[in-house]
Amino acid sequence: MKALDKIFAEKLLKIKAIKLQPENPFTWASGWKSPFYCDNRKTLSYPDLRTFVKTELTRVIMENFDEVDAIAGVATGAIPQGALVADLLNKPFVYVRSKPKDHGLENLIEGELRPGMKVVVVEDLISTGGSSLKAVDAIRNNGCEVIGMVASYTYGFDAAKEAFQKAQVKLVTLTNYEAVLEVALKTGYITEPQVAVLNAWRKNPAQWKG
Repeated sequence: MKALDKIFAEKLLKIKAIKLQPENPFTWASGWKSPFYCDNRKTLSYPDLRTFVKTELTRVIMENFDEVDAIAGVATGAIPQGALVADLLNKPFVYVRSKPKDHGLENLIEGELRPGMKVVVVEDLISTGGSSLKAVDAIRNNGCEVIGMVASYTYGFDAAKEAFQKAQVKLVTLTNYEAVLEVALKTGYITEPQVAVLNAWRKNPAQWKG
């Protein structure tokens, strides 16, 4: 039976939610040059795939964090997936902004969390982990316990792994960099020389120039 990470990688590649362009790299918001781009939000436009993501994220939460009291989505990419998961679990939902709103109540967390709640954070993808762990800090500062995080995809950067370990947050993802490359190579989407380029980038993404 095919593993979940390969199945989901196939689905993301099929709808072109993942693009691999070693010869024509993208520029991320951080300014990093990257031969790899992942846009999980595209799954929302495909009802069957949207249901797949919702169901699998929920299953992962029940298998790893079954004591969950509430779900928190990280704005903006994970708000819809987080809300879908919370609905399926019949749990309260909140979302965490990247910075407090500059008007009204100036909320950083939208929704209601009660002190002592056990919260699972939902992300769409993990790159450096910085924005994800800022959301964790916001929830902890609200008097709640973050018992884990789930995400659709992770690049698996060393810096992110170290950051999650330091923050003591368990991360579980549906698919990952290795699974995507394996599927992409097997289906002829990329070649062996391109894999070498992609791997060189992942070792040192901040300094990679293409």
